[in-house]
Amino acid sequence: MKLRLDNEYLECDFFEGSRLLGIVAPVKGYRFCWQLNRQMRLDFRITNQIEIKLAKKNREYFFTVYECVQPNKTLVHYLYNNQNDGEYLLPEFRHLDFFWLLKGDSVSDELMNELLGNIRSITGVQLVTELTQTKIKHREHLIF
Repeated sequence: MKLRLDNEYLECDFFEGSRLLGIVAPVKGYRFCWQLNRQMRLDFRITNQIEIKLAKKNREYFFTVYECVQPNKTLVHYLYNNQNDGEYLLPEFRHLDFFWLLKGDSVSDELMNELLGNIRSITGVQLVTELTQTKIKHREHLIF
């Protein structure tokens, strides 16, 4: 008897209650995190334990994930780099540089609007938009 992992269930569970932003900011990930930490008083840190590894074209590509845990809350922020050596984590969104996933706690529209405004005010940010999960073809690439 073979056991199969139900990816659809895994995706639903991982993304339940989460919200996702797409960001165009043509700067290095560490630089963008530094700006976020400085201007928004966050604490994004690189998290090598949850780096995303994709195998394409007989090569492995590693996509950096930065993490920011909110003190005294279950809300965690994850910032994904969308590009590594010419490959994309989510190829359907090649124009986006970063994805910001808010997970663990429900996020109100009020908080999202405030967050969108704060991100837009950061030097180098050209676009910030909320992505609906139904538009994402390769959602499984965001799961760690």
